[in-house]
Amino acid sequence: MDLHPHMFREYDIRGIAGVELTPRLVEELGRVFAALAREAAGSARGQPLSVAVGRDGRLSSPELGAALTRGLAAGGLRVIDLGLTTSPGLYFATHHCATDAGIMITGSHNPPDYNGLKMVRFGAPFFGAGIQEIRQRLEAGGAAPVPGGTVEQQSILDAHVARMTADFRPGRRVKVVLDCGNGAAGPVAQALLQRLPGIEGEVLFPEPDGRFPNHHPDPTLPENLEYLRRRMTATGAELGIAFDGDGDRLGALDEQGRIVWGDRLMILFARQLLRESPGATIIGDVKCSQLLFDAVAAAGGRPLMWKTGHSLIKAKMKETGAPLSGEMSGHLFFADRYLGFDDALYGAMRLMELVASEPTPLSRRLADLPTVHATPELRIDCPDDRKFQVMERIARDRKAAGGDIAEVDGIRVRLPDGAWWLLRVSNTQPALVARVEARSPERLAEVADQVARLLQAQGVAFPSWQAS
Repeated sequence: MDLHPHMFREYDIRGIAGVELTPRLVEELGRVFAALAREAAGSARGQPLSVAVGRDGRLSSPELGAALTRGLAAGGLRVIDLGLTTSPGLYFATHHCATDAGIMITGSHNPPDYNGLKMVRFGAPFFGAGIQEIRQRLEAGGAAPVPGGTVEQQSILDAHVARMTADFRPGRRVKVVLDCGNGAAGPVAQALLQRLPGIEGEVLFPEPDGRFPNHHPDPTLPENLEYLRRRMTATGAELGIAFDGDGDRLGALDEQGRIVWGDRLMILFARQLLRESPGATIIGDVKCSQLLFDAVAAAGGRPLMWKTGHSLIKAKMKETGAPLSGEMSGHLFFADRYLGFDDALYGAMRLMELVASEPTPLSRRLADLPTVHATPELRIDCPDDRKFQVMERIARDRKAAGGDIAEVDGIRVRLPDGAWWLLRVSNTQPALVARVEARSPERLAEVADQVARLLQAQGVAFPSWQAS
């Protein structure tokens, strides 16, 4: 059995379906995951461990999901097969069905020929060293079958929607358009809209289709929001929300059709939450604007900058008791009135609730923020065998120069005039990741050029970019 080590990443397992990520590999992986779960639970456990399994709408997901289910059952686990669902649906099922673990078959926002697995175990994300242990066990020959495994089918869509909407706070009427991009969020989004009093609208491309015939479901790319923007104009909607392929990230447009990035959404939610919970910790990842951390502090909260990655954010939330966290990429995590994982459909409901709570349009609610200019998230090609070395050299040299430097995840350098730049190693690609923010376009270009020169000195080319 061919094994491609690059598939075993920090947060998940990911590869080309049928070529790298084959049904045979996934079935064996299921047996290994079951063995590790049994070992972690210990011999005192008197009944079989349980695991929920879900899959997204990609063309390869049914076959890979069936292989995973066979492997987990052959490993002696009680498998609850959820069928087609979102990643948040899978996370919800581990709570609702009180399972010991959960695995989602999903390619998330990757190209249609990719697929992967996201995992949780004993109420916590399964990532990092755990994923590498799976790889090592597979390389060593896998795991032997264990008797007693079972498989049962269960749908959690109705229970998931009921939980999301249980404490919805109605306000004024709001017209919305939701764009599911033919990803797994479609059925959930349709059911969600029907249960929100005062919210009216429509769902674009709700039919899951792994070919993604209308546009790719990645709401961080402006070109993927054009259908949504046009439909908002045609219908007079004041809010547009788009979802990624597995429903754990969202993108938003205000009533003027302008993008409200993830860190700006966090400011809106943080201000609302801190009126009810003064002093609460609010977590943002290192790619978020400085505006977020400053706004949280100004609203009476405790801003905390943390590492990028949904698994890392969820772990930090549990450690700190933070009621709200988020990433620039559109992952939003609510422990306030919810379960603490990244659920884009729940985040959409909270955004609709927030808009409905006041007559002021969404665009004006952030009008008090200073104007800043930023690069998008820049992916800088750098081979896996060089990227850590390059990062270490730049970090060492920059720290020697002194200044306001955060080393939470790579280095984030804040300059005296409020500009800042970030450079970190990608956990998922042979690349470095950079972002720059400044108060004027001219200063942005100047600081970006400084970062480019640091990279060029290491033989790494800085990509072209346009300010967001």
